[in-house]
Parts: sequence; structure tokens; C-alpha cells
Amino acid sequence: MKRDDLLFSIINKEYERQTSGVELIASENFVSEEVMQAAGSVLTNKYAEGYPGRRYYGGCQVIDEAEQLAIDRLKQIFSAAWVNVQPHAGAQANMAVFMTCLNPGDKFLGLNLAHGGHLSHGSPVNFSGLVYQALAYNVGEQSGEVDYEQLQEVALKEHPKLIVAGASAYSREWDYARIRQIADEIGAIFMVDMAHPAGLIAAGLLKNPLRYAHIVTSTTHKTLRGPRGGVILLGEDFENPWGKTTPKGEIKMMSALLDSAVFPGIQGGPLEHIIAAKAIAFHEALQPEYIAYQTQVKKNAAVMAQALVDKGYKIVSGGTDNHLMLVDLRTKFPDLTGKQAEQALVKADITTNKNMVPFDSRSPFQTSGLRFGTPAITTRGAKENLMGDIVELIDTVLSNADNDAIIKSVAQKVNTIMRDYPLFAW
Repeated sequence: MKRDDLLFSIINKEYERQTSGVELIASENFVSEEVMQAAGSVLTNKYAEGYPGRRYYGGCQVIDEAEQLAIDRLKQIFSAAWVNVQPHAGAQANMAVFMTCLNPGDKFLGLNLAHGGHLSHGSPVNFSGLVYQALAYNVGEQSGEVDYEQLQEVALKEHPKLIVAGASAYSREWDYARIRQIADEIGAIFMVDMAHPAGLIAAGLLKNPLRYAHIVTSTTHKTLRGPRGGVILLGEDFENPWGKTTPKGEIKMMSALLDSAVFPGIQGGPLEHIIAAKAIAFHEALQPEYIAYQTQVKKNAAVMAQALVDKGYKIVSGGTDNHLMLVDLRTKFPDLTGKQAEQALVKADITTNKNMVPFDSRSPFQTSGLRFGTPAITTRGAKENLMGDIVELIDTVLSNADNDAIIKSVAQKVNTIMRDYPLFAW
């Protein structure tokens, strides 16, 4: 069969883009070569509807070993009592939880999308907003941090059946204990979507939400540094708001419901090659050097945030406790939109994304902010000293967003710098 040279030339172009530029998208990372090998392995050929030991197809005895390995490793990382590693993405993990905990039309409470919340936490164009009644809590206009008093007020007034913590653009630690207390007060289920900080949590650098939440979901491809996918977890101390049974009985009941929601509820055959890649990423997360990596991610983010502040940029909430920061451009460049800033930076081979900021004066298609994250650049070996240089280049581009000559010169500097931070061994 003739090789598809066209497609592989496209892949090569993406390889060049990734290796020559500075990757600052907070939800992206670079996986290891072993993770990529597993994702492209013969496991992609096997259909395996069901779960280990309970499949609808024959010939799954080897696949069962791989999936069980992923399950066991994820349990160990987060001290979980039960996990499901089959969701194709974080949104599918969240959908399975919603289907388990809610009926169509039921109320749930999540972080306002315009204040850093995620699409699957209540967007009117997402299943969460289309099928269920989405309520929102906000961040404080001055603090930029979650307004727990307002969250409590909405919860007590509306009595949602589910409260969701987690975000796509929030740089601070969460008060999980306080939200659990509010959930218990109204008899709601408390779910945490830890997709963004999961790797930092795995390394023990942020609080483990399994100590507080009824249900936890995550992606595997952000700070966790695995392949694209999702997971669902239950903690050892799970308490079921729906009834009083023994803890083991509660876990077994909820896990069975969640399993059924994933398959056959929203998905068919699992992606066993991706699950194998997840298992490798989980193995990597259990190694001592992983803690050093996540510690560096956090250090780099703090240094980058401070360098941006020193340049006159406003960081929403004033700083960061994790891997990301949300920049409000209006204080320094009131006429520059997030969209324009993103496009100018991409021309300079600095990849980031436009983002709404709390109480934004612009639409989601324009925005007044940029979101930066350090997981990917840290994977390439960057330390604190490079963060100031990157901010200097960012500031040069944004100060000359219409000057193609200056932007081109910045791109050349970026390409030169990144040659010292190889991504792959080949």
C-alpha cells in the first residue's frame, strides 16, 4: 500500500511547530515517548466493550491486564477506592457523573464560565447547560478568588442537587472543605473536576479533593502529562447523600452507577491503546522525579506571574497557586483584545490562548485576557531563569502587535532559545 506522504508531511509540520516554539497553553503538555508508543500500539485493534473480567467480546484477556494496571496505578496515585479509566475525555467523565446524579432539568451549581469555569460545567451550548438547569457562583470582583459566601447564598436559595468545583482558568487553591460543608447542609452531591491541577495534586503540592468530594473527575493530558482522556474517581471516605448504607455498600452502588453511565450510557468500546498510554503516564506519576517536575511547574508559574506583574500586567487574583495564570490585558493595553494578542504571539511562535476574564467588557470571541501555563515548557527542562526571558519576549510582541518585522525577530529568538530545550531524543 502506498504511503500517505501528504498526511505524514502534515504531522512533520506539527512536529516542527511543537519543537521550535514556546508552548504556554495551560491545558497542554508533552507526553513521553513511551506514552506515544502505547497510544500507537496494537491495542488500538481490540474491541473491548465492558470492563475487565466483564467484556462483551472474546479475546480480551490481555486487554484486561492493561486496563487493570491503569486502574490500580490511578488508585495508588490519589488514594482512591474506585476509578474508571475509560472516559474518552474530561467532558465525557463529567457527563457520566451528571447522568448518574441528576435527572434532566435538575439544578446544579458550578463556577461561572465567564469567571474561569469550564464548558462542561454549565455552558448553554454544552450538554450540561442543555439538559440540566445550570446555576453559577462567581469570583470576587476585587479578589479574583471564588466568592464562597455568594456560592453559599445561591446554594441555600436554589438547593441544587450537585455542586461542582473546578475550572479551566483559575489560579488559586480551592477550599474543598467549605464547599463540602455547604453541600452537606443542603443534601447535595459535591463533585470536583480536577482536570487542570491533577498533576500537582498527584505530587502532593495541592490538596487532594478525594478527601472532601463525593466524586472527582479529571483529564489525563494536562498537568498529569498523559494521553488525551478522562477518568472518574471515588475516595475511601465516600458518603452517599441518597441513603444510609455501609461505606463499602455506598461505594459499590455509586461505582456501579458510574460504570453504567460511561458504558453503555455514553460510550461504546473503550480506547484501550489510550488506556494503556494512561497506565504508562500513571507509572511516571508514581516516580520520585515526577514530584521534582511538578514542583518546577509551580515554581515557573509563580516566577512568570511575578515577571508579568513587574511589567505592568494584571494577574487575576494577584498571582497563582498552581500551573497557570490569567492575565487581564486592559490595565496595560486597553485597546488590545485577547484575540489580537493571541494571534500576534502565535506569529512569534509563542502559543497561548485568549480567555475571558472575570467581569469582562468583551465577548468570548474577543476577550480581554490571555491564559498562560507552564506544564509544557517545564517538561522541556525550562527553569525559573527562562521565565523572565519569555515574559520579555511576550511583552515585546504585545507592545508591537501590529509590527510584523519585530514579531518575526522575536520568533527567531524563540526558535534559537528552544534549540537548547530538546523535546524528543530523536
